[in-house]
Amino acid sequence: MSHVRQRVRSQRSDVVFNIILYTVCALLLLIVLYPLWFIVIASLSDPSAVASGHVWVLPVGFTLDGYAELLKQTNVWVGYRNTIAYTLVGTLIALAVNIPAAYALSRKDLVGRKVLMGLYAFTMFFSGGLIPTFLTVQQFHLYNTFWVMVLPFSVSVYNIIVARTFFQNSLPGELWDAAQVDGCGNLRFFFTMALPLSKAIIAVIALYVAVAHWNNYYNALVYTTNTKLHPLQLYLRQLLLVTMSTDSVDDPDALKEIQDMILTIRYAVIVISTLPIMCLYPFLQKYFVQGVMIGSLKG
Repeated sequence: MSHVRQRVRSQRSDVVFNIILYTVCALLLLIVLYPLWFIVIASLSDPSAVASGHVWVLPVGFTLDGYAELLKQTNVWVGYRNTIAYTLVGTLIALAVNIPAAYALSRKDLVGRKVLMGLYAFTMFFSGGLIPTFLTVQQFHLYNTFWVMVLPFSVSVYNIIVARTFFQNSLPGELWDAAQVDGCGNLRFFFTMALPLSKAIIAVIALYVAVAHWNNYYNALVYTTNTKLHPLQLYLRQLLLVTMSTDSVDDPDALKEIQDMILTIRYAVIVISTLPIMCLYPFLQKYFVQGVMIGSLKG
């Protein structure tokens, strides 16, 4: 009888725990998703309704004026094109650099592996700073060029460590021994066996790098002066500065019209700028979940 009572109590406690767990998860999901939803409905609402705080759940005064005005902004589309180019080229270069380095560091027969890993780790905590980096970029004639956005910062020690851990845990030494017996060399083993078995980590690293390039504006702000090379995020920053500089307009009606239009364009640009990454993630979600579980305990 007591055993039955304990079982009933444990079932009740499980039900209470599940209710609390689902409630917390729902609140966290709401906290994450609502800002994204608000940006979408704000881009489709009347700017005056957004400014007055009347937009909460659904669009108020449905309008597409922000998107229509955005089509007229050639600078924004130039930045959009540049951001796509930086993301694609930068991701390919980062994969070509970090994945082979991670694989080499995962091999136990690599001479000086620990020393090299220590040098890589040293750069995570100590760097030369902005001025030496700026001078280095100038000396290599990368300043104010397309390649300054994709080459100087393509090596990521964090990504190398994550990929190295994956190679160590997922590629057994017996696989390399069997390949050697069949006459397979290092390069052939890497391209024909290691890479096909590492789709998960390649997708994860590609997603990390692509998001970083897509959101990057600081490098363009420091290392480029040509507006034709500016990414989309830098134009978003300029829209914010334009909003702040409208204080010099004397006419109240003109000021309100300008601010409303800038507000609408800003929300529309945010939606368009985040849309490619949001569309890309569902296709990489399977590999992303596998990649983030690297090194975890499996029961």
